[in-house]
Amino acid sequence: MDNDVHLGFETVAIHAGQEPDPVTGAVVPPIYQVSTYKQDGIGGLRGGYEYSRSANPTRTSLEVCLAEIEGGVRGLAFASGLAAEDALLRTVCRPGDHVIIPNDAYGGTYRLFAKVAEPWGVAFDPVPLGDVAAVRAAVRPDTRIIWVETPTNPLLGVADIAALASVARDAGALLVVDNTFASPYLQRPLELGADVVVHSTTKYIGGHSDVVGGALIVADPALGERLAFNQNSMGAVAGPFDAWLTLRGIKTLGVRMDRHCANAERVVDMLTRHPSVRRVLYPGLPEHPGHEIAAKQMKGFGGMVSFRMESEEAAVRVCERTKLFTLGESLGGVESLIEHPGRMTHASAAGSPLEVPADLVRLSVGIEDAGDLLRDLETALS
Repeated sequence: MDNDVHLGFETVAIHAGQEPDPVTGAVVPPIYQVSTYKQDGIGGLRGGYEYSRSANPTRTSLEVCLAEIEGGVRGLAFASGLAAEDALLRTVCRPGDHVIIPNDAYGGTYRLFAKVAEPWGVAFDPVPLGDVAAVRAAVRPDTRIIWVETPTNPLLGVADIAALASVARDAGALLVVDNTFASPYLQRPLELGADVVVHSTTKYIGGHSDVVGGALIVADPALGERLAFNQNSMGAVAGPFDAWLTLRGIKTLGVRMDRHCANAERVVDMLTRHPSVRRVLYPGLPEHPGHEIAAKQMKGFGGMVSFRMESEEAAVRVCERTKLFTLGESLGGVESLIEHPGRMTHASAAGSPLEVPADLVRLSVGIEDAGDLLRDLETALS
């Protein structure tokens, strides 16, 4: 694509890395379901391809697109979000290093730090990232990464990316932002000073609950080279069909996110007025402590909504009674999901500083008819 012309997000999402096939004119990149490639003589790689763990044309299309929609210099596609996180940690950190993580984070991320990285020798401290002073105070001489989720999972806290980027620069650390909840359509962390963006592309980027994947997008070409070396060496790459499905999802990311946000706002309005709901957690609410920052750094407030009931039993009962909101883990698909984080996605954080409230319900608000979703929730809450 012509980098001298500023194109809108939706145009980039549809065209970046996806030029028509030069042989057939196909407007969608083919699925190169192939493991190896004929070489033009020993060491003569045609187009740079030799073996699909190292590179695959379909994955290349996805990686180029991911880089452009996040405003980065390089994108890397992995088999899952946690595979991407693991590759990043093992590239940047060594035993004896330290990482600051959110005190509210995805349970799988916490498990990776607590059960894999820490035994390897990487220390970590959970810190409330909405408190910039607390983050600065937690920095140590051996801090290599400040790891950010914003909004966080599942309490939907908001962190000031630009302020934390300043803290990271002063510390000589990298600012890593998990942008899964917001998506690059709503938030562009690299433009706010982040060094690396992490995605579970399983979620909003893929958008249809039919593919598992992860991604890293970087601002520094040298870091991109190091990550690419380890991506190949470790091998947890996105397969060609997974890459193709993810690319298909990206094409409609903008229009889907508009609908996710609009439906979530309708759901939040209903929940805030419902007598059975004790508290609604959503960055779009003016009373949310991170509302002003979210409004500054996000295009919209997203499709994730959490709320607290009067008891754990009441929260579980709501999760069990919905019909359109499917009881299930994950998020970001076109269909609405409901879950009890304490017993499901965040069970691995039980007994830790990241343990979530037992009365919490998390919604991934889909793109169905909003009226139908409201009726389903109202019935479950009655």
